[in-house]
Amino acid sequence: MPADASSHAVHGDGSGADGPDTWSLGRLLSTAARLVEHDWNAWLADRGLTHAGLLALDALEDGALTQRQLAAASRVEEQTMSRVLDRLERTGHVERRRDTVDRRRLVVSLTRSGRDALDAIKSTDVADVLVAEHLADPVAFREELVRLVIAISPSTSGS
Repeated sequence: MPADASSHAVHGDGSGADGPDTWSLGRLLSTAARLVEHDWNAWLADRGLTHAGLLALDALEDGALTQRQLAAASRVEEQTMSRVLDRLERTGHVERRRDTVDRRRLVVSLTRSGRDALDAIKSTDVADVLVAEHLADPVAFREELVRLVIAISPSTSGS
């Protein structure tokens, strides 16, 4: 996390003029999100993955996709997906092959290693554990976050 006033205050006891107990809800949520993201990224890095790589593995769970389809499913640009796939291919989590119908296209699929990595992440429920272990009432916190996300999300009706 960057060394700024908010990161300094987070490591204290929460009291004081600039402690988290005086912050706005927006600042608290933003800081908490950055801290959780840092922990999540470190956990993935220990396993040779990135968040973008995990999104790609997840998108491939139900079968092979073209690189373009995979980029769209992961909501990243095709150039970004190319770099993500380079890394996943080096770690043995995916393989790219020429499409048998259109040899110009590459089809990406999970390898056994990629499926095992994805299954391990899903079975450990680490994304929830990293947060829940620090909460007094994880169920209530989740319910409030769901309400918040629904309330502030742009309406999807008419799409």
